[in-house]
Amino acid sequence: VQLQASGGGLVQAGGSLRLSCTVSGRSTSQYAVGWYRRRPGEERDFVAGISTSGISTHYTDSVKGRFTISRDNAKSTVYLQMNSVKPEDTAVYFCAARRTIGVSFEYDYWGIGTQVTVSS
Repeated sequence: VQLQASGGGLVQAGGSLRLSCTVSGRSTSQYAVGWYRRRPGEERDFVAGISTSGISTHYTDSVKGRFTISRDNAKSTVYLQMNSVKPEDTAVYFCAARRTIGVSFEYDYWGIGTQVTVSS
């Protein structure tokens, strides 16, 4: 399984951005997917996760109500819609996958990250 994150860029505080994670390989719809981020000088942290069906999701507290994770299995793509972004959302964002049904907090496959910079 290979993952490719895209959609990062520069956005003003209060604005929106949508990240995409394309999952390639066999049976990609059987993989739970998560988004992580690494802020400058910090370790990589969990942001959001979604089950294979898309019904179950989980968010870290700091993004609840602002970010939405979703997936389109027909397109083998998982999205992270980021609204009302804040300067502290500035980070490199990564997507990851694990072959499991529910939301996972441990992942086996990782993609190259995409930079998100929020200006104040």
